[in-house]
Amino acid sequence: MDSFDELAADVISCRACPRLVAWREEVAETKRAAYREWTYWGRPVPGFGDPEARIVVVGLAPAAHGANRTGRMFTGDRSGDFLYASLHRVGLANQPEATDRDDGLVLRDVYITAPVRCAPPQNKPTPAERDACRPFLMRELALLSRARVFVALGAIGYGAVAAELGVKPRPKFAHGLEAAAPEGRMVVCSYHVSQQNTFTGRLTSDMLDDVFGRALALANAV
Repeated sequence: MDSFDELAADVISCRACPRLVAWREEVAETKRAAYREWTYWGRPVPGFGDPEARIVVVGLAPAAHGANRTGRMFTGDRSGDFLYASLHRVGLANQPEATDRDDGLVLRDVYITAPVRCAPPQNKPTPAERDACRPFLMRELALLSRARVFVALGAIGYGAVAAELGVKPRPKFAHGLEAAAPEGRMVVCSYHVSQQNTFTGRLTSDMLDDVFGRALALANAV
């Protein structure tokens, strides 16, 4: 039988996409000036969180100087600061900060993953790269047997998880959209927590808190 440890090992060792391998390793070598003293992770990033979670957050891909540096989803960048602060406010995380893999962060009833596990140039993976990563997401969702609510951060995350759950018909992505999936599962959509959205006010803290509050209510209603 598959396990989270086996899945993580397979994710970390993957070198299937030459463009992504070259980019993630180049970033890890050149670094950003602010992180000159860091030893970058520079590898694919496995999912993170509660293996018994009823809520699964699906993003896009690791950030070049965030998860590609720290080795944990949404950790070490402003997108992660925004996300984990919201999870803390609604009671799904024990602290609002995520700085590194040893910072003491614990997620309760939530697991965080992405359809692409390597940092892509300009945050834009190709369709072929998304397809190459798809088996990891499939295995992950199979292991998350208690998951009932899937929070999709952005259109790519929504497309990936909706396809795996068999959402048909698939409504067009929109912030706050709720799409029913077979077996009583539900997808709830949010704008991505990227700085492009949070700095411009397209996605506010209250908006994200409302999404996670709704996800928690749906999980409790099952």
